[in-house]
Amino acid sequence: MNVGKVLKETVEKFGDKPFIFFKDEAITFAEMEKRVNKFTNALLRLGVQKGDHIGVVLPNCPEYAVAYLAIYKIGLTIVPVDAWLKEEELLGVLSHAEIKFLIIETLTESLLEKLKEKVPSLEKVICRQETPNTLSWKEVAEKESDRLAPGEIKEEDISTIFYSSGTTGVPKGIVWNYRHLDAGSRAMKHFCDMSERDVDICPMPLSHAGGTVPLFVHLVYGGSMVLMEKFQPLEFLKNVQKYKVTWSNIVPSMFAAIVQLKDFEKYDLSSIRFFASFGAPGSPELLERFHRQCPQGEVWSGYGLMETAPPNTVPPIGKAKRGSVGMAAPWIELKIFDENEQEVKTGEVGEVVIKGWVVMNGYYKNPKLTAEVIKDGWFHTGDLGKLDEEGYLYIVGRKKEVIIVGGLNVYAVEVEDIISQHPKVSEVAVIGIPDRMHGEVVKAFIIPKPGEKLSIQEILDFCRPHLSRFKVPRTVEFRDSFPRTPVGKIKKSALK
Repeated sequence: MNVGKVLKETVEKFGDKPFIFFKDEAITFAEMEKRVNKFTNALLRLGVQKGDHIGVVLPNCPEYAVAYLAIYKIGLTIVPVDAWLKEEELLGVLSHAEIKFLIIETLTESLLEKLKEKVPSLEKVICRQETPNTLSWKEVAEKESDRLAPGEIKEEDISTIFYSSGTTGVPKGIVWNYRHLDAGSRAMKHFCDMSERDVDICPMPLSHAGGTVPLFVHLVYGGSMVLMEKFQPLEFLKNVQKYKVTWSNIVPSMFAAIVQLKDFEKYDLSSIRFFASFGAPGSPELLERFHRQCPQGEVWSGYGLMETAPPNTVPPIGKAKRGSVGMAAPWIELKIFDENEQEVKTGEVGEVVIKGWVVMNGYYKNPKLTAEVIKDGWFHTGDLGKLDEEGYLYIVGRKKEVIIVGGLNVYAVEVEDIISQHPKVSEVAVIGIPDRMHGEVVKAFIIPKPGEKLSIQEILDFCRPHLSRFKVPRTVEFRDSFPRTPVGKIKKSALK
C-alpha cells in the first residue's frame, strides 16, 4: 500500500468527513492529511532516511495514527511498541529493533540515560508531552509545511516490525512489508462490504495489528473511527450509542466486561452491523449474550495472527456458524496438517497452516525461528483446528495447550466452552497440570460473575453431563483476575 497516495485519494472524496473521533475532538480526513504532512516534513528535516527504524511508544491517541501514516508515507519502518511494557522489556525491544528515532509519551531522566546506554542506534527522541532534553512533538511538527506530495513506495520494502510476546512469554519481531498493509482492509471489504457509511469503535491498542485494522479500513474506504485511549466498558457503550457505531473488533475479555455491566441493556445498540471477536475465539455463549442486545446485527469470531497480517478468516455477512471463525479469504491458502506435514481429511483436527502474500517476511534477526515456522511457504500457526465441508474453520486450541490425560487428548477450548455456559461464570481458562498417574490432568481457573458465589462441586456437576470423564477438571481455582497480554488475551504461560 502506498499510504500517501491512498490518503490523498480519500481526502479528495471525503475531505470534510470525520476520520477519527477522539474524546471530544473530530479530525477530518483533510485535517489528518495536514497533520501527517507536517510531521512527515519534520522527520525529513530531522534527517530520517530510507530503511530507518522509528519506534513509537504511545497510548491510543491521534498522534499515534499520524505517526503511522507519516512514517509509511515516506517508506520508513515503524516499530510500534506496547506502552505498558516494563522498563527492562521496553529497552530490550528498542535495542533489538535498532531504532534510530523514538516517539514516546514522556520520559524520566533515568530512562533517557538508560536509552542512551542500551540503545546505541538511537539518535533522537520526540516526546508527545513536554520533556526536558528531548524534542517536543508540537514544536517539531507545527512549524513545518502541511503540504507534501506522495512518493513512490516499493511493496517489498519493510513497513513494520511488530513485537509480540503472545501468550508464551517469548518476544518476537514480526516483519511486514508494504504489501501487508493491504491485508486487513481488503479482507474486511471482501467479507463485510465496508464503506464510507461505517463507523468503528477501537479500544484495541494501535501498537497491535488488531488496532491497525480499523485505521486502514477507514483510510481506504472513508468511514470513521472512534478511538479510545483505553478500554472502559461503560465508555465503550456510551460511544457506541453516541456515534452510532456499526462495527468493532475486540477480544473476548472485552465482550465479557461489557455484558456484565448492570446498565448494559439500557444502551441503544441498534446501529451495529457486526461485532467481531478476534485475538482468541470468543465462547459462543458469551457472543450470544451480547447479540441478544443487538439482534439486528451480527456477533461472531474471526481469526488471524500478526505473522499473517490479520484477519485471515472471517464469516461472510449473514453466514456465520456457531463456534466457527469463518473462512479464508480467496487470496489465502489455509489447510490443516498432521504431524507429518500432510493434509488431513475434512473434519479432522490438526495444525492450521497458512500460505500466501499475507505471511510475514520473518522474525527480525531470527532466521532459525523463522525457518521453524515457515516451511515450503506454509506458516505453521501452532493453532489446532478443523475445516468443515464448506471451508469454515473451527479453532480447537493451541498445540502447546493440548492436555494429554492418560494418552487421550483434551483440547482446552472445548472444556472452556462448556464451563463458560455456566450462568455464574464470567471467564474461564483451562490448562494441563502434571499428574503422576495420568501424566496430566485438567485444571480450570474461573472468574465468577460479580456478586456470584461458586463452589468447585458446582462446576464439576455442571461439566459431567457434557464432557467425558477424563476431560472434566480435576482441580478448579477461583480468581478475581487473570494475567493478560496488552490486548487482553489470557496469558496461560503465567497461569502455568
